[in-house]
Amino acid sequence: MAGHIQDRWYKTEPGPDGKPRRVNSDRYGIGLRYRARYVGPDGAEQSKSFPDRQRKLAEKWLTRIKADMDAGHFIDPKAGQITFREYAAKWLAGLTTELGSQEVVNRRIRLHAVPHIGSRPMGSFKPEHMRAWLNTLTTTLPNATYRRSVYDSVSSLFNAAVDDGVIRSNPCHAQSVKPPEPESRLIRPWTTDRVAAVRSGMMPRYAATVDAGAGCGLRQGEVLGLAVEDIDYVTRWVHVRTQVKRVGGVLVFAPPKRGKLRDTPLSPVVGTGFIQHMFDFPPVKVTLPWRTPDGPPVTRRLIFTSVAGKAIWRSYFDDYVWKPALAHAGVIPPKEPGKRWAAAPDDGMHALRHFYASMLLAAGENIKALSIFLGHSDPGFTLRVYTHLMPSSEERTRSAVSNVFQNIRLATVATAA
Repeated sequence: MAGHIQDRWYKTEPGPDGKPRRVNSDRYGIGLRYRARYVGPDGAEQSKSFPDRQRKLAEKWLTRIKADMDAGHFIDPKAGQITFREYAAKWLAGLTTELGSQEVVNRRIRLHAVPHIGSRPMGSFKPEHMRAWLNTLTTTLPNATYRRSVYDSVSSLFNAAVDDGVIRSNPCHAQSVKPPEPESRLIRPWTTDRVAAVRSGMMPRYAATVDAGAGCGLRQGEVLGLAVEDIDYVTRWVHVRTQVKRVGGVLVFAPPKRGKLRDTPLSPVVGTGFIQHMFDFPPVKVTLPWRTPDGPPVTRRLIFTSVAGKAIWRSYFDDYVWKPALAHAGVIPPKEPGKRWAAAPDDGMHALRHFYASMLLAAGENIKALSIFLGHSDPGFTLRVYTHLMPSSEERTRSAVSNVFQNIRLATVATAA
């Protein structure tokens, strides 16, 4: 057994004959009787108290501590006393991912984990607590895909706690804890008529943003960050190098998603539309910090700017440009006075990228090229998302099955005769 067990109810003192004897201490019968003590790997003494008649339990506790030390699995019991809320604050402050990603994780933890499990000590978490929390999320977050992202962020926090020696194991990894299954929904691309209707419902100043999304496959931030120098009318390419994004409440210029720079073909018709747009609304030099609010200033001649000649906030674009255009096209109902626009999770500006992908696939473009044009990191991802939009593949399947079964039926008829 490691350490030492002190009996607080007794003390040893010299007897009349000079020999040590055991007598009642001043604390006899008061409070917890046994105090188990040990010296941790950091050299600091740790202890835990036990009541009367539980000396064997104290001995088992010390034995378990020694076994953990010998196996290299020792976890300071006091480390687990920190609450989920307190550890989350430390963990979030130490994240090394880019600020935009940090904000996303911070929001998930702060809004959907801390209110439910924030006061619980880290060392007290059991699988049952995670199951109860996930059950609560099913009512507060109907979207299973978003629930999965929240779960993944919380699981990452517990992984860090294991690495930091705060807890022994991640309660999210228990066999009985089932992660939310992301919703698998087939992309249903817009029709040409809907794209045209949405475009016609926009203020003239922003109509060409539809061309950039549906005609070049750009993401919303990339559309808002599109600059004059990104468009090469001679070689007919759009160089996707920058996006406008919000970081820490500030607009910044940043590389495209995952830093994946790319080039996408420029249609002469779309190019002519850009030229007309820039004639009607001349590009404006806009200076924003690069990547972070305190990053070096970068100046670009943006093609799309606000009426005041500044970079466009995504929230402003969504509420004052995009949603009114959706209502004009009949995609969502008109906005009621004093209320917010109806939600349109499947009809955000990202729908233009889906339209772009469906248009290229219908024309026979291959998945690898489409993946490059969209800026996906893996052609396999592009295939999983858009495989059902490949009519040539479907026709080949129908033809192959028809040929084989035609032969089967002919053989059946011949045998019967």
